[in-house]
Amino acid sequence: MAIDRDLELMLRVRQGDAESFDLLLNRHRGPLVSFFSRMVRDQALAEDLAQEVFLRVYQARHRYQPEARFTTWLYRIATNLALNALRDRKGIRAAVEGEAEASQAESKVERLPDSQPTAEQGMMLTEREKTIRQAVQSLPENQRAAVILHKYQDVGYRQIAKILGVSEGAVKSLLFRAHENLRIRLEPLLRGGQL
Repeated sequence: MAIDRDLELMLRVRQGDAESFDLLLNRHRGPLVSFFSRMVRDQALAEDLAQEVFLRVYQARHRYQPEARFTTWLYRIATNLALNALRDRKGIRAAVEGEAEASQAESKVERLPDSQPTAEQGMMLTEREKTIRQAVQSLPENQRAAVILHKYQDVGYRQIAKILGVSEGAVKSLLFRAHENLRIRLEPLLRGGQL
């Protein structure tokens, strides 16, 4: 079970086992970079923030207490860093390169592997993905974090509540409001049958 493995590895890290730290880093670096990419829309910043998470994990290794899942602790650190980064760059739009890289990564997940869209279908799909990404980006920070954790990182309500430091009811409320905001923002796509 992955949860037990992460806990076991972190307890070894707490005792000074550098190899276990490398294993944790290798297991969670990709998902963290993906999380940050969706949150901050800047691939270079996403890489830096993922590195900062593991630096903080390493620095806090002696204080680590297995009170919750390792991933809960990890994503709580990550979410706080992402929200701080967003506040620090308030008003600044993500670089075009970050948008393009995120679009490519997301389109690989959403497209069926054996279907080759025509050029026109490809342009429509790209435009649809861009519209959805912009709608998610327009959400308030906590709603965006909840949506990304739930939808893209496959994190449950209880774990999201611990990560964001709110109740499960608050998570459900954040997700409900986020879905309502997205429904309103994406209504033209729904009417046009593009979603």
